[in-house]
Amino acid sequence: MKISKTVSSLMFLPFLLFFILFWMIPFLYGLYVSFHSWTVSGGNGGFVGLDNYIRILSPGNMYHDSFMNALGNTLYFVVISLVPLVVFALLLALLIENIPGKLKVFFRTVFFISYAVSVTAVSAIFKWLFTGNGGYINNVLQGFGLDSIGWLNNQPYAWIAVLAATVWWTIGYNMILFVNALDEVDDSLYEAASLDGANAWQRFWNVTFPSIKGVFVFVTIITVIASFNLYGQTLLITEGGPARSTMSLTMIIQNTIFSQNNLGMGSAMAILMGIIMVFITLVQFLIGFRKDDNA
Repeated sequence: MKISKTVSSLMFLPFLLFFILFWMIPFLYGLYVSFHSWTVSGGNGGFVGLDNYIRILSPGNMYHDSFMNALGNTLYFVVISLVPLVVFALLLALLIENIPGKLKVFFRTVFFISYAVSVTAVSAIFKWLFTGNGGYINNVLQGFGLDSIGWLNNQPYAWIAVLAATVWWTIGYNMILFVNALDEVDDSLYEAASLDGANAWQRFWNVTFPSIKGVFVFVTIITVIASFNLYGQTLLITEGGPARSTMSLTMIIQNTIFSQNNLGMGSAMAILMGIIMVFITLVQFLIGFRKDDNA
């Protein structure tokens, strides 16, 4: 049965409506605010053009220093979280794919269920685990006669705590995406590779990975975007410390808007953050789907 253009348009209308209401309008409004001297309490203080952006990008003022520090922290977290959240998730998926049917369902559930936990609960658990005084990990270390570690008050331990919480919390989602992709790989390709004498690594590199490459690139992109939006873990576990070394871009934007009462500057920071994310995503997309020159 054919669906008329009118019916198909009506089915698309809810998505378009929500896209306009909850993305397009807020984005355009935020862009508008970023060109003004705007406070949360006092409202619009007048048009300032690109002044907010210039102050953020020009050295020698607190907005530049805080933004660049947060940008560096965020990029650092993106880099250190990429391998655990993508490669380890793929390894988990490969292991689960080779488990018998009923056990496969069990382990998929076990690894995915943590994703349903709120960031507040996850942060509370890992803050207790890594607390310097009376924390579970330090108690274990002391039980073995080792010195305790100030996990949340020193680097690189603070990042280790944040990374551990993030991996435990979100790796299951990426794993499920990879498991579903692996399920779609044609078994006849593995059989042909085995007949040609391919070992496990050769089967993975020449059969499995090319078949799931699109999903791998997609998972990498959404992981980078998610890591760029780091907020809850650092806010609740390390509070941006020690010495603002885990202060993320989202945290500094929130601090600029609500603590410093500067909505215009915070909006400009958010727009710049979005531009950086779009640029990085575009680079990932182009690299991930570039044509093979030898094909």
